[in-house]
Amino acid sequence: MRYKFFEYFKPYKGLLAADLISSVMVAALGLALPLCVRHITDGVLRAGAVEIMPRIYNTGAVMLGIIAAMTGFGIFNDYKGHDMGAKIERDLRGDLFAHYQKLPFSFFDDNQTGELTSRLTNDLLNISEVYHHVPEMILTNGIQIIGAFSILFAINWRLALVVFAVLPLTAVYGVIFYRKMQKAYKQNNERIAAINASAQESLSGIRTVKAYAGEAVETDKFNGANGRYYASRSGVYKSEALFYSVVQYFITPLITVAVAVAGGIWVSGGSLDIADLLAFIMYVAYLVGPVPGIASLLPFYQQGFTGYKRFREIMDTAPDIRDAEDAVELVISGAGARVEFDCVDFKYGGKDREYVLRGVSLCVKPGETVAIVGRSGIGKTTLCSLIPRFYDVSGGAVSIDGADVRSLTQDSLRRHIGVVRQDAFLFSGTVMENILFGRPGATGDEAVEAAKKANAHGFISELPKGYETEIGQRGVKLSGGQQQRISIAQVFLKNPPVLILDEATSALDYASEKAVMDSLKDLASGRTAFIIAHRLSTVRNADRVIVLGDDGIAEEGTHDELYALNGAYSSLYDSREAYM
Repeated sequence: MRYKFFEYFKPYKGLLAADLISSVMVAALGLALPLCVRHITDGVLRAGAVEIMPRIYNTGAVMLGIIAAMTGFGIFNDYKGHDMGAKIERDLRGDLFAHYQKLPFSFFDDNQTGELTSRLTNDLLNISEVYHHVPEMILTNGIQIIGAFSILFAINWRLALVVFAVLPLTAVYGVIFYRKMQKAYKQNNERIAAINASAQESLSGIRTVKAYAGEAVETDKFNGANGRYYASRSGVYKSEALFYSVVQYFITPLITVAVAVAGGIWVSGGSLDIADLLAFIMYVAYLVGPVPGIASLLPFYQQGFTGYKRFREIMDTAPDIRDAEDAVELVISGAGARVEFDCVDFKYGGKDREYVLRGVSLCVKPGETVAIVGRSGIGKTTLCSLIPRFYDVSGGAVSIDGADVRSLTQDSLRRHIGVVRQDAFLFSGTVMENILFGRPGATGDEAVEAAKKANAHGFISELPKGYETEIGQRGVKLSGGQQQRISIAQVFLKNPPVLILDEATSALDYASEKAVMDSLKDLASGRTAFIIAHRLSTVRNADRVIVLGDDGIAEEGTHDELYALNGAYSSLYDSREAYM
């Protein structure tokens, strides 16, 4: 994990080098200032009266030059260093989001959206501080400590030992509380992620909440998560206070007191010069001065490192579904494709889970429209989800034009498949932007033509700004039927060889459904289409009906053939006649 942490410096090696050089210069120049003061109090004041003022002026000018240089290097370090940290934070967030896109449906089945969003935002919020300050602190503090101790020993080795005797207290105390704070910050990040997950879920389902008068239940649930976050945050503040206050108000002044008392004793005894004591006190202040600052910044480092660890947890999660090393592009020469299921078994998750599909064998010819029916939960959607590799089979194989889908690149495979789901999902933006999502790069005229085929052009034209109307998050400003027709327009625009229509017309009224089904029939002509539906009109239009049962395919044939059998399909049909 550590080497991967430093990999993110590679694109900014030049900026990192400049940042570290400026930090070194600030540290080195800072070491020179007390020497200048010692030069005035010791060397200059002992010179002759005629020489004193010019030498004081010259030394003062040198000190002003040092201060100006330190200021310049400090401004560069503060600005460009933080800018580098922000760039790395941006890269981390971009990589994490891109990795989310590669993970399969099973990952999102097991993780809440709000918690994943928290890893993108809160977890990486302080990472820039870590990337900026950690290399700088290691280098500058090393120079500062080594340089200051060297000078302190050169001035008076006995007094330096007094300082050295107290400093280990800071190190030991820091190690103890570092571990405590590390644990506290990890818990804190987990709790804020839980809050984000609770809020995201509740706000996304606000219409359901209000429909069932569930505001009080959701508020209590959120308050519970909020209270647990407060408890963890309170623990963080307690650890910070015990560490920071003890270091700033006890250990740091203790060093100064020890030096002042011991130095005063030796000055009074004549074994230490007053100028050396003054310089010594200045170097002690220079040595221990950054300690409170480091302590105050420690929360950012802890939060940043904790966030980075959680970042790596996701990045180290290998996608269950990935392209084979020798994966090839799918090329379909005709309008349709041959899709085959060869003894397909499938189950979700671990070994103890039950199989959803067992021994399903099915061959769908190019241009054939197949309706998949069966009771709820029997695996209709799951079966169709295996074609674009939203999930991988547990046994057997799914192939397109004779090529196992696992041997194809996911990108080329999914470019040839169009999916319209029951729960149409639209992005915030305009109607035009959502339709063009079906085929990025298509023209506006092509998008309008697709909308006409989906029976959506009429209502779109009546919107306040037509195709440029903002539809809100998840298309909230449109009705369910309008949302569905726009999602169908996306598929018309994509014009894929293989279609999967998962309850695609469930949200439409009868008139709209009929118009869209006529258009879908035209679109499906010559193409391979899988239709998951309950309504009679859809099933009757299919070339073949597949009835799924507990042991795979129970029946298959046309609607009339299966209904005449008076078997599973007939029973299913009669039980759903009211809405078929």
